[in-house]
Amino acid sequence: MTILLAGDIGGTKTILRLVQAESSIASTLPTLTTLHECTYPSQDFPHLVPMVHCFMQDATTVLGEAPHPERACFGIAGPVIEDVSRLTNLGWQLEAEDLQRELKIPQVQLINDFAAVGYGVMALSREELHTLQAGEPDPQGAIAILGAGTGLGQGYVIPHQGGFRVFATEGGHVDFAPRSELEYQLLRYLKERLGLTRVSVERVVSGMGIVGIYQFLRDRGVKESPEVSQIYKVWQSEMGKEQKTVDLAAVISQHAAEQTDYLCMETMEVFISAYGAEAGNMALKFLPYGGLFIAGGIAAKNLALMQRGLFMDAFRAKGRVSAAIAAVPVHIVLNPRVGLLGSALCAAQM
Repeated sequence: MTILLAGDIGGTKTILRLVQAESSIASTLPTLTTLHECTYPSQDFPHLVPMVHCFMQDATTVLGEAPHPERACFGIAGPVIEDVSRLTNLGWQLEAEDLQRELKIPQVQLINDFAAVGYGVMALSREELHTLQAGEPDPQGAIAILGAGTGLGQGYVIPHQGGFRVFATEGGHVDFAPRSELEYQLLRYLKERLGLTRVSVERVVSGMGIVGIYQFLRDRGVKESPEVSQIYKVWQSEMGKEQKTVDLAAVISQHAAEQTDYLCMETMEVFISAYGAEAGNMALKFLPYGGLFIAGGIAAKNLALMQRGLFMDAFRAKGRVSAAIAAVPVHIVLNPRVGLLGSALCAAQM
């Protein structure tokens, strides 16, 4: 039995979880039992160390005794280079060696938040997944992870010495490849409006992509409802401000799901088709017969739209090599804590 500390560190909030890990006879993965969990506003603390101290005091009160984690892993919304991460929006610099010393935890590891998702998908139950294509699962096959949210995360997992290894990538920054005249026009629009010489797929398949597609269709003359028009004006007035009251991407997807605004519906059709096409591209690159997992908040929150066929139609439309990805299982991750679960699994495997 091992006590672990897992963390999901973001610019807005940080979730910490104390976990008990025990070896499982039936699985290569350990059995994880949550002992205590808390969510903190990240901006309320000058650094991660005082936050963890506060968490450990809370845990001691709840558990009746002071826990002593043997290992810790923190998934961080930002780059991690040689166990060092600088969170510019928080002013934090995190170094694994410093954290080991200050927190008195023998082993500490820092990983990118999408790498944490890669670990987490290994332990998801069927109830935490929605399957878009059953495929022909291969337990020894590679696994791919794709997730549109603020940006577009991509990574992969390979079996390794009775366990697995997770690799984050920068695949979301490859060139956006238009497949239709409308998408060619979208590409030109984004280049001109943003002053870019190239457009990455993340500019289209992400939260900012939803907004960009909406603006493109709006400027082409597609009509919006008076309600969304007013919200759009408020969003425009808040551009550049730190405090915002409107999440325009969320508004667009909500009205599309409710079918209350034609422009929002058209926006999400373009977005979901582009998302499916990029998922298919990733499937061709990795042939992940262990499964392709769609993570990120957008897919799970727009499950009804993702199921309507556009996503998988674009996924499968790969010409003469379409048959190569017909056996790839495709799942949408429903568990919003998958990154936190992954951090715990990473700590268990350290």
